[in-house]
Amino acid sequence: MGKFRITLILGSDCETVIGKGLEKCSVVVHVDVWKITLLQKLYPALVYDQLLLEYIIRVQRGVSAENSWQIVRRYSDFDLLNNSLQISTLSLPLPPKKLIGNMEREFIAERQKGLQAYLDVITTHHILSNCELVKKFLDPNSYSVNYTEIALQHVSMFFRSEPKWEVVEPLKDIGWRIRKKYFLMKTKNQPKERLMLSWADLGPDKYLSDKDLQYAVKLLSSCSHPYIYKITFATANESSALVIRPFSEKGTLKDLIYKAKPKDPFLKKYCNPKKIQGLELQQIKTYGRQILEVLKFLHEKGFPYGHLHSANVMLDGDTCKLLDLENSLLGLPSFYRSYFSQFRKINTLESVDVHCFGHLLYEMTYGRPPDTIPVDSFPPAPSVFVASVLESILTCEAMKNGMPTVSRLLQMPLFSDVLLTNSEKPQFKIPTKLKEALKISKECIEKRLTEEQKLIHQHRRLTRAQSHHGSEEEKKKRKILARKVSNL
Repeated sequence: MGKFRITLILGSDCETVIGKGLEKCSVVVHVDVWKITLLQKLYPALVYDQLLLEYIIRVQRGVSAENSWQIVRRYSDFDLLNNSLQISTLSLPLPPKKLIGNMEREFIAERQKGLQAYLDVITTHHILSNCELVKKFLDPNSYSVNYTEIALQHVSMFFRSEPKWEVVEPLKDIGWRIRKKYFLMKTKNQPKERLMLSWADLGPDKYLSDKDLQYAVKLLSSCSHPYIYKITFATANESSALVIRPFSEKGTLKDLIYKAKPKDPFLKKYCNPKKIQGLELQQIKTYGRQILEVLKFLHEKGFPYGHLHSANVMLDGDTCKLLDLENSLLGLPSFYRSYFSQFRKINTLESVDVHCFGHLLYEMTYGRPPDTIPVDSFPPAPSVFVASVLESILTCEAMKNGMPTVSRLLQMPLFSDVLLTNSEKPQFKIPTKLKEALKISKECIEKRLTEEQKLIHQHRRLTRAQSHHGSEEEKKKRKILARKVSNL
């Protein structure tokens, strides 16, 4: 999910006020740009003989005006959403309630501005804009399905054929995806050992045939690599996939950075950390090297990934292990897609992995994600070598010239002198026929990304041209030209 572009307009019953929306977001306009027009309308209430105010919200997804719809909300709906988002511990600027004088023209105009600011905040926050609460608020028809119930149905069917597994408890909202659910598991013969089951629906980039998908997902449990988290069991059908892994009480690299508890909801863990602090330099060097090594391994195998972020890296002692290799097979969108879809040079899954590594390295270094992409200036880093790698990936120049390769990053001073102590030999045999299917799938994923980037680029050019045409300077030029023509 990308960021939202929002404009609020008062309806015909009141004075018209037009908000500025998200013009400040010229640095990053996410791929799923939501353009929202909010109209206020007064209508008589049946109770208490009062006037009530409802908001007719026109929503547009993406750059096409054809993909739009309307929803109706009242202030109480905004209030309910805000209460639900309090789990994030963020201070959100919802306009306060007012019982007396709430139909005065000045108050209505002021509240309109306040709601504009509120929507701007929640839809420009990367995690909030991706959460189910916000998506359901703005697009209820697309998110009306209860995916927890669907996941439970699929898991129950799975247990009929695999009775040795038992559900301990659902792990509610620990991830960011709406269509991916998690459960804490155990086996009957080892009841104290905890495992984690993840169930996911198929995504828009699923290009493998059902047969190839099922085979590829099952093959994941045979993958052995010192920096890939072991999969205990994996299976898929024509609509979804189910994967079981050991559960780690230590959690992920993101949990380490944010000092979070793995079982807590995603919004609670990562939206507003109490203390922002990066990792030690040696941790940055070691973890970075390990992650680059496994990316290099996957690239050489021709296995598409594209889903690197700190919550997809499990910690096992002092070792980083990559999670969710199944995501690309299932066609799921990347956590950072709304960033790299803006830059036409990031058009292969290899370059996507490098771009995502830049985000991860920034997070390890500073204890938080970058405010904007590209990054204009970096805070002081613990080493010039860290800054050098970040600049090669996240600056405007890097976006224009393209991403460095993983091999190039491994040669840079930050990682080249890291001693890897794990001697486990990687094993991941992919049959030739499946390799070819994965290659075709990867090409299709990259083609869709390129087409999306092209549409965004064209939309940007059109927007810039319209902005230039409507500028005061251009209007003056046209007036002068018109006078000259009339005087001829």
